[in-house]
Amino acid sequence: MIYNNINFDTYLKNYPDKDGFFGKYGGSYIPADLQKAMEEITEAYFTICKSSKFISELRRIRKEFQGRPTPISYLERLSNSIGNGVQLYAKREDLNHTGAHKLNHCMGEALLAKYMGKKKIIAETGAGQHGVALATAAAYFGLECDIYMGTVDIKKQAPNVARMKILGANVVEVTHGLQTLKEAVDAAFDAYCKEYKTAIYCIGSVVGPHPFPMMVRDFQSVVGIEAREQFCNMTGELPDAIVACVGGGSNAMGLFSGFLNDPVDIYGIEPLGRGTALGDHAASLKYGEEGIMHGFNSIMLKDENGEPAPVYSVASGLDYPSSGPEHAFLHEMGRVKYDVIGDDETIDAFFTLSRLEGIIPAIESSHAVAYGMKLAREMGKGSILINLSGRGDKDMDYIIEKYGIR
Repeated sequence: MIYNNINFDTYLKNYPDKDGFFGKYGGSYIPADLQKAMEEITEAYFTICKSSKFISELRRIRKEFQGRPTPISYLERLSNSIGNGVQLYAKREDLNHTGAHKLNHCMGEALLAKYMGKKKIIAETGAGQHGVALATAAAYFGLECDIYMGTVDIKKQAPNVARMKILGANVVEVTHGLQTLKEAVDAAFDAYCKEYKTAIYCIGSVVGPHPFPMMVRDFQSVVGIEAREQFCNMTGELPDAIVACVGGGSNAMGLFSGFLNDPVDIYGIEPLGRGTALGDHAASLKYGEEGIMHGFNSIMLKDENGEPAPVYSVASGLDYPSSGPEHAFLHEMGRVKYDVIGDDETIDAFFTLSRLEGIIPAIESSHAVAYGMKLAREMGKGSILINLSGRGDKDMDYIIEKYGIR
């Protein structure tokens, strides 16, 4: 398929380019010493990603340890509640081991770390799912693990903090700034700068300097590959639309990569939070502008001084002031439609899916569910596949404390 002069038959092979750019987005804007470490990671990744030993080991892990492939569920009662004939489906990444899509790239990154002879893996986490997944990978491969997490998120995500500690990870509390995801990334990156000779920074999304946006997308592409085949087997055709939430954007790129070359409408949903005022949302693609942070160029929310702006979302995994460079590229060319959904609709969707389908979604995923329901009402016919990127066990105490039981 040709779209906006891009040949999507060969898109995944051509993007990013050798310097890590998706058009003008991406790249690697980091100190020279750290750039050498990134080049080491790039060379190692390109070596082992073509290795039959690495590929077979990763496939074995996915099948025997992660429980892949995860299924697609037909959301019959949710579809009937809308009542206009649109059929809703969910790709069940909540059934992936550890409860979210994050383990897809964490096992790959940890396997890469072992190949490179590293002793420690370092990461940030917001909602805690990436932290739990990486702590799981570290335990599986026998690696040390430091997880940086903001004070606000530690309080909101207590169950995941406990899981990380039980798995043997060292959870490092980040107390500066807004004490959320952006500050956790800052702290993890600073730590990696001091330990890059013996450690690897396992970035939790399709963000950061090259090769991480590409590498995380590649590891997450299993979601889209599975989903496309499963949906066609279930229904005999492709979905009319697919929907995923977007913070940094790893779960979304995982799903999208399987459908970019198909006549399917693709929607990436950012958190509108409390409203459109700066500081009340984290919708960088909707309201941001081009800028560099955390070693890559993308679309970001800026304050009056051009620095990363404060952000907010009810979902700890989405409150990041930028998005992956590939999302910025797909947004600019119009292949993916990026839109927003606010806290209120998100929480309503959280309870609706739980009550009608017996599936408690992560708050992050609830943004996609809310938009999928909204889109179904607008479409009037057809089918929608929603990426249910994680389960909501981690969010229940916070939801009950803030919103009660509806």
